[in-house]
Amino acid sequence: MGKEYPKMPVVAVGALILQDHNILLVKRVNEPGKGKWSIPGGAVELGESLKDAVVREVYEETGLVVEVLELLDIIEVIRKDDAGNIAFHYVILDYLARPVGGNLRAASDASDVLWASVDEAMNMEITESLRAMLRKLKEKGFFG
Repeated sequence: MGKEYPKMPVVAVGALILQDHNILLVKRVNEPGKGKWSIPGGAVELGESLKDAVVREVYEETGLVVEVLELLDIIEVIRKDDAGNIAFHYVILDYLARPVGGNLRAASDASDVLWASVDEAMNMEITESLRAMLRKLKEKGFFG
């Protein structure tokens, strides 16, 4: 099943990676969100556990090995084209993670990677789904 114009929603994962009060951002190469900053993540492969998908996607995009800690949020992304057809429909499970190894680099679906504070991230061109999650987590006092 393709990710663009799918016949059913695509299950995906994301990783909010924290280190020294900063979060890891990746600049997206592909739609949805092409050219914007977001957290690493992607579609879950058939037969793959959610946590294994997080570890794989983070490594593929950033070169980091992470420990997956807890589920933070579930976000639904639905984008229609000009004709009203569903171009993208993702159900994204975003997890908190921390780096435990690897070497940071932009790879696969990321053209760049960087560490930023939450306040810095909120002033960047980030995806709307990341902006919504960061707002929600800030309101809950997650970042202190």
